[in-house]
Amino acid sequence: MSDNRFEIEVIARIHTDLPGKFGIPRQSGLVEQLEGLIVFEPRFRAAEALRGIEEWSHLWLIWQFSENAGEWSPTVRPPRLGGNERVGVFATRSPFRPNSMGLSCVKLLGTEHTRDKGTVLRVAGADLMDGTPIFDIKPYLPLADCKPEATGGFTDTREKRRVAVDIPAGLAELLPDEKLSALKALLAEDPRPAYQDDPGRVYGFPYAGFEVKFCVREGTAYVTDIIPE
Repeated sequence: MSDNRFEIEVIARIHTDLPGKFGIPRQSGLVEQLEGLIVFEPRFRAAEALRGIEEWSHLWLIWQFSENAGEWSPTVRPPRLGGNERVGVFATRSPFRPNSMGLSCVKLLGTEHTRDKGTVLRVAGADLMDGTPIFDIKPYLPLADCKPEATGGFTDTREKRRVAVDIPAGLAELLPDEKLSALKALLAEDPRPAYQDDPGRVYGFPYAGFEVKFCVREGTAYVTDIIPE
């Protein structure tokens, strides 16, 4: 019997302002203001491996759900369905998969040549946690990858939950403009679990070297504190 296993190697890691799972956008491209830096592992820092990459506006990242542990399940509960209804894992983008692999489309902002890390990629719109391992990078091809006639399954029929965002001026001034803009976009996506709607509950998540605290009442996310870590 042949062995169908093969070795897969981490080629890079992405660095973002989100060191924890909570608060990460549920899909890539939802928060274009969120930037990341892709740093290649030493073995893959050959500059010629990136020759011509700046001709592409977007890239596909194939990566690992590195923080998920445990057995995979044939059915999962997508947040878009309220966290209560189960569907088949292969009909979703759930992280709880047999091989814990993710796929994201990001915008390429440019390349930077560094002395200690070689050439790195600046990207936007990633839905990845800081330090996430990347297995491969491929260009996004509009002629092949864009399908205007595609249907979106249950995402076409279930309304997406979004909220307004209120950050007091005294807290907003703690963040640089670009970090503040990304935070507002992250909160507008309502990072709370879909089955939770407790106006008295205060949530928190680490972001850009701060701990952000917020609650949601009547369709608005109110930031209650931004604490330097």
